[in-house]
Amino acid sequence: MSTSVRIFLGGCLLVLLVVGGLMLMRPDLLMSSGSPSGGKSASSSQQPSAPEGDASQARPAMVVTVAPPKRELLPVQVVADGDVVAWQEASIASESNSLTLAEVLVDVGDTVKRGQVLARFNGRTVAEDVAQAKASLVEAQANAVEARANAERARRLLRTDSMSKQQADQYFAADRSAQARVRSAQAALASRRQNWQNVELRAPDDGVISSRTATEGSVPAAGTELFKLIRQGRLEWQAELGDADLMKVKAGDAVVVNAADGRKVAARVRAVAPSANTKTRTTLVYVDVPAGPGLWAGMFAHGTFELGQSPGLTVPLDAVVSSDGFLHVYRLKPDNHVERVRVTTGRQAADRIEVMPARGEQLSESDRLVVEGAAFLADADLVRVVSTPATEERAQDGSSANSQSTGNDIAPGSPDMKADDAARRAVPKDAGRVPADKVSGSAAFGVRVSMRNTVWSAREAA
Repeated sequence: MSTSVRIFLGGCLLVLLVVGGLMLMRPDLLMSSGSPSGGKSASSSQQPSAPEGDASQARPAMVVTVAPPKRELLPVQVVADGDVVAWQEASIASESNSLTLAEVLVDVGDTVKRGQVLARFNGRTVAEDVAQAKASLVEAQANAVEARANAERARRLLRTDSMSKQQADQYFAADRSAQARVRSAQAALASRRQNWQNVELRAPDDGVISSRTATEGSVPAAGTELFKLIRQGRLEWQAELGDADLMKVKAGDAVVVNAADGRKVAARVRAVAPSANTKTRTTLVYVDVPAGPGLWAGMFAHGTFELGQSPGLTVPLDAVVSSDGFLHVYRLKPDNHVERVRVTTGRQAADRIEVMPARGEQLSESDRLVVEGAAFLADADLVRVVSTPATEERAQDGSSANSQSTGNDIAPGSPDMKADDAARRAVPKDAGRVPADKVSGSAAFGVRVSMRNTVWSAREAA
């Protein structure tokens, strides 16, 4: 094949590649050039575009539902964390010295009664000491009887001058010494008997064994801790509260403590500490909790103080949206445009949440707030309202402000509503979802950020 033929074929291949690329990138050019009205479309594309104001007016309004805020009673709660500890933990130690621990009768977790034997020492040497002390006492008592008799005889002889006073005083002193030796022997016997009682280590109170260091065969010194006992099995939750929350809590308030197994344990405030921790700036609140499954000393627990109820202004959860790092609701104005109101959130009850207007904002029960569709709105957007039970009820009440917008209300199933539903379905369900831990306010709930441009595109496509 000659060089000229190769060059010709290469040029043809290059032209085909260019034409194919144009078809992939701009198929509309080929369609317009092939159609009879291609010239007209080209000329029409050169015509000036419509003003932006006309385009915005032609754009369809978002279909929404509205509901008024409600003032209702909400629970007043204070949430706190803290440690679960023993109410009182008794240390049970050995009172015997140089005795071998012969038997351990209880273990950690065992429930014991007052006076129950926990452990036994080898008492053979103690028994011998008791026997020796008894013998010493008998001997001392015999000597005391003899000394008392000698003293009585000396007293009689002294009256008749048959014995000198010096000799009589010696008998009197011997009598007193003998009586003292009796008392000493009695004390020694009592001590030996006490040691015999210490051979058995007993529980000082009802409770649960929380710790055991006693080991059979060991020889613990006197005062060595062998067991720990949670007295009466009572536990307490030591909640840590800041100054603001502490002012709301008092002794006797109801508390719900979350157990490790998911149970809700009812408890009561026993006392409030008189001083705060200088490092953490928190104060301990002592809450009596019943011992049972899911609660044990040393665990970390979460709880809620139930402090009654108070009124608050609530709105549906879907009415609150997050935008620009703040929370907002959209209030419907008489001209069917919406107005963005910045709020903060508070307590939550079922599907409603308490809202408080930010500084400079106002919100009342007579307002109409956007619920469905609020996440896709921007300030000053035009909307169409779907009739809802809430709006119909307000219309029956004769609200003149609300009656101005009823002319633009549309019913479910209408063409506009179907188009809007198609637009909503075109947006993923999780679009704009904000994680609950990123939402400001005391209640964690899911809010959706504004997806206005996405919704308009989806609606126009539908």
